[in-house]
Amino acid sequence: MKIERVTLREIRMRLKAPFETSFGVTQERRILLVEMIADGVSGWGEITALESPSYNPETTDTAWHVVSDFIAPVIVGRDLPSSADLPNLLTGIRGHSMAKAGVENALWDIEAQQKGIPLWRLLGGTRDEITCGVSLGIRPTAASLVEKVQQEISCGYQRIKLKIKPGKDVEFVAAVRERYPKIMLSVDANSAYSLGDADHLRKLDKFELIMIEQPLGWDDIYSHARLQSQIRTALCLDECINNRQDADAAVAIGACKIINIKLGRVGGHTGARRVHDVCVERAVPVWCGGMLESGIGRAHNIAMSTLPGFTLPGDVSASSRYWTEDIIEPEVEVSPRGTIASPGASGLGYTVKRNLVEQFCVQSRNWTHGVQVAV
Repeated sequence: MKIERVTLREIRMRLKAPFETSFGVTQERRILLVEMIADGVSGWGEITALESPSYNPETTDTAWHVVSDFIAPVIVGRDLPSSADLPNLLTGIRGHSMAKAGVENALWDIEAQQKGIPLWRLLGGTRDEITCGVSLGIRPTAASLVEKVQQEISCGYQRIKLKIKPGKDVEFVAAVRERYPKIMLSVDANSAYSLGDADHLRKLDKFELIMIEQPLGWDDIYSHARLQSQIRTALCLDECINNRQDADAAVAIGACKIINIKLGRVGGHTGARRVHDVCVERAVPVWCGGMLESGIGRAHNIAMSTLPGFTLPGDVSASSRYWTEDIIEPEVEVSPRGTIASPGASGLGYTVKRNLVEQFCVQSRNWTHGVQVAV
């Protein structure tokens, strides 16, 4: 596959409602889209970095810089046997996994189209449909959270995840569990606690949660191992796991019993499959986390979630939960059973609404044979 052109676009999309986590409130997303053309075929990827360095060190602006000044000039004009070979071109760039992932995933879309098969089958997926959970931002009161949970259960979602932080944790979880004693329930702290909070976090054991996700430092695998030995509920690592070496180390020292795989965080589909394979070998369940993606990122998440190790419902929910109108068609829909069908068309399996992308676009650049052109 000869990479002929790369186009980078920033679009602005406003969420239907603010989404609050322990590190802030998001209302408008600045999303970077990568469109690549190889052998005359167009493919799409999404860079999932947030607007601020609150989730990890990357941001929308750092990703724009890294793609513009380092990635695009290196890859345009190169001829690659497969998408899995693209990361080898970028070994001189340390970190910036989300920027790399957006570019690599666009090439995976192209390769699947060229082979005339859905991307999920090219990746080795085995599921005709994936099971879906939903992630709920922090609410002002426990009562309002219970009401929101009721709405999502009525939509069929198979697992409910509650964002928590100090002061909005045990009481809120207790209210949900009292109202819904049987649902699959988990919590996500996004590194809001310290190891000194172990006694407090142990109070969550009584609610029979599937997991507590990333309660401690975003880059601290060791402290999670110490915490896991003090509580019964399974810990799930998210921000700590950036590659297969991290996954291997975390499982080996008992830092977690579950791992969340996010495509951007692990550098794209190649990195995701490597983390997945380590977890399958170790009998550790994995699931797909979300980053408030547009439909393009959501479609890539669906493809990844068909791999056999994804045995827990992920955060891949319907487009309509977040956007008044998504940039793909058909939009992602969740069945009353809480599932999303794996698409049958080749590539991503969804069509990008170019007119809407252009409407939302605030800046763009493209590279052809190493030449950057403003458009």
